[in-house]
Amino acid sequence: MMYLLLSVVFSTSLFVIFKYFDLYKVNTLQAIVVNYMVAFVLGMFSANAFGSITEVTNQLWFYGAMFLGLLFVTIFLVMAITAQKNGVSVASIAGKMSVVVPIVFGIILYNESVTFLKIIGIGIALVAVYMSSVKEESKGDNQGLLYPVLLFLGSGVIDTTLKYVETNFVSENDVDFFSGSLFGFAAFFGVLILLVKQIITKEKLELKSLLAGIVLGIPNYYSIVFLIKALQNDNFESSTLFTVNNVGIVIVSTLVGFLVFKENFSIKNKIGVALAISGIILVTIA
Repeated sequence: MMYLLLSVVFSTSLFVIFKYFDLYKVNTLQAIVVNYMVAFVLGMFSANAFGSITEVTNQLWFYGAMFLGLLFVTIFLVMAITAQKNGVSVASIAGKMSVVVPIVFGIILYNESVTFLKIIGIGIALVAVYMSSVKEESKGDNQGLLYPVLLFLGSGVIDTTLKYVETNFVSENDVDFFSGSLFGFAAFFGVLILLVKQIITKEKLELKSLLAGIVLGIPNYYSIVFLIKALQNDNFESSTLFTVNNVGIVIVSTLVGFLVFKENFSIKNKIGVALAISGIILVTIA
């Protein structure tokens, strides 16, 4: 349970940090790339695996880690844009209501339980993402919904792939090495994207963006580590664990958005938040 609580705390902090990136005009892509470099160093240090980096290609999870690394950097960028354009609460709901994706795959791949309440909870979750994301001023313009939907689908694919790779290829002693490798691949792909952008736009590296990336990298690393450690608890089905984890993040992020950033919620948005919490609780009860 402690790992689960820590995962909620560190995951929520990511949305908050992204919001501050927007307020302080931080170059988000540069910060994200640096963040993954920091997370990679933390992972290798924790695993005491700097001397074993060349052995990554021999690991059973090598290709899975590479694929996840690419997903990490792209969806992380989408998460940042969503938090900045739509707000902390919307970003957390869109990202964490994606729990329905690993739940569906958990039922298909691992024969996890399926009940009427779980089905209803999944349906409510889908409605909640829409209700909480749509802004009144966005009527007639689907741009307001684009990034939340991309974040919803992308986060779901990440959670599903992470569970599959962790279940089939990662031993308990390899968590830190695996996590560090994930971030290493994310840093690699991020650098490639950044180089291409710099060639096109000629933008310079900013010191504040580098410092911001360091601040982001620490909680980002531990949010993944604690989630993986929680997933290795045999007392929880993955569907239940993802659900409890995500509802905690949704609730805390919504409170932070309201109390700290004074985010405005329309009636429709408030209904969406309530539905999000209700849907996750239904899945948990199921």
